[in-house]
Amino acid sequence: MPRLVNQPPKYRLHKGSGQAIVSINGRRIYLGVYGTPKSHELYEQAISEWRRSQQSGRPKSQKPAERVALSNDDLLITAPRLRERREAGREATINELIFVYRKHTHVYYRKNDEVTREAMIIDEVLRFMDEHHGTDRVDEFGPVKLDELRERMIDDLDWSRKHINKQVSRIIRMFRWAVEQELAPPESHSALAKLTGLKKDRSRARETRGVSCVDDAVVQQTIALLPPVIADMVRLQRLTGARPGEICTLRPGDIDRSGSIWVYIPQSHKTQHHDQSRMIVIGPLAQAVLRRYLLRAADTFCFTPEESEQARLAKAAAERTTPMRKRDRDRRKLRSLRIYAPCYDAASYRHAIQRVCARAGLPKWSPNQLRHNAATEIRKRFGLDAAQVICGHQSADVTQVYAERDMELAMRVAQEMGYLYEIKNLLLRRRTCL
Repeated sequence: MPRLVNQPPKYRLHKGSGQAIVSINGRRIYLGVYGTPKSHELYEQAISEWRRSQQSGRPKSQKPAERVALSNDDLLITAPRLRERREAGREATINELIFVYRKHTHVYYRKNDEVTREAMIIDEVLRFMDEHHGTDRVDEFGPVKLDELRERMIDDLDWSRKHINKQVSRIIRMFRWAVEQELAPPESHSALAKLTGLKKDRSRARETRGVSCVDDAVVQQTIALLPPVIADMVRLQRLTGARPGEICTLRPGDIDRSGSIWVYIPQSHKTQHHDQSRMIVIGPLAQAVLRRYLLRAADTFCFTPEESEQARLAKAAAERTTPMRKRDRDRRKLRSLRIYAPCYDAASYRHAIQRVCARAGLPKWSPNQLRHNAATEIRKRFGLDAAQVICGHQSADVTQVYAERDMELAMRVAQEMGYLYEIKNLLLRRRTCL
């Protein structure tokens, strides 16, 4: 089918940021929050400009010829080559620096041989920077331009204040790397680093609420509606205070069951690149939840989407009252060919919970809030040190004596926290009955 060149570019949703976008002549234009009147107004303005350029017969491309040429010879853009050019008196442009830095981030930010979310977030802010300052020279980009770019993040992307501060720090980190690679003058990073972050209630950026605790009554109502596997994941996380990803990747072989209190040492965790160890203690009640998932190979995951889905289908088949038709048999056959992920991840775990909350009309909550619940209770009952130990917030240079003392404290907390949580549930059920 021939391409409809006279068809105006579409108003679209950028899923990564929740913004409305339109692509004109290869340039992505952010329009603000998707679906808002302001975004539609900016879209109409962009389309009006596009129509004028179409009528004049000279499309107004925002990509200069030199940038188009670069895309045809990307393999020639490397850090050593840019360094040679700089030594010869030719400064690199921002888009060239972004190109080589993205190569670095996609190698550096990897875990289990996969690019991490940090690299994806860096890509997002660098694309935005490239659109507005791509042709600027690296040594010309200073605090004033960075501040102007930050204001555009507020107007065009509607990012929150905290997210903007983090994204600005990622841009500054790129210039620090450029100085290390001798791709930029040392003063470029030091000048950008002097730009202070946006302060609360002293900028136009919107504020967001931090992660808070979730009511235990809501958690119990949700558990009653969740599939059994997800429900046990919630119970285990609530009792241990582990991170969602640590629950998802739990394997029998990762648990030391030699003592009365089990110790789970995750194969991979959030702070391992800081050379920190992570040990999660599993008390009696948590052991009771987990025990039936340990009757499998040591290197297989305890909580799998396939097991959960098979249990759901078996329950639906047992409750079926209508006769099976050919269409139903075909669907069942297709489902049997489905390939499942080896384990849940933090996103699929969260979505499973929030889907149930949406169907039941319950307040929406996320697994991260369970961790806050556990930390809050532990701090009230055992103090700040105990909360830091259970949640894995210790620094990497703690002494062995301090680590042993913390481990003893963690085991005592695990022993008592399970019973405390059970007492709270009994009182909650009693109040509900009355």
